[in-house]
Amino acid sequence: MTIRRIDVGARMSQAVIHGDTVYLAGQVALEAPGKSVREQTEDILARIDLLLAEAGTDKSKILTTTIWLCSMDDFAEMNAVWDAWVTPGSTPARACVESPRLAAPQFTVEIGIIAAL
Repeated sequence: MTIRRIDVGARMSQAVIHGDTVYLAGQVALEAPGKSVREQTEDILARIDLLLAEAGTDKSKILTTTIWLCSMDDFAEMNAVWDAWVTPGSTPARACVESPRLAAPQFTVEIGIIAAL
């Protein structure tokens, strides 16, 4: 079975397709570092939309999501953006955990996705 990689870098690929499954790397707000949780979440979800489209799928096919927040105090702010974005009736299995440190201090939200094609 073939493996297709999207946005391949020296350390990681942004997406990997194997069989009928797309695995996204954890996405951070590259266009909104240091901004509010709302702005970072919006930026991340826009990037996820682009990566899923490039892979040949969309958010209605998301199987599972993991969300990392630097503080669970930001849970409601992140969820307001998530709830407006996610496809009604096609919500994925999801975990949301607090991680006081992400890859860099300017990022307060990270989202990982596994989706079907």
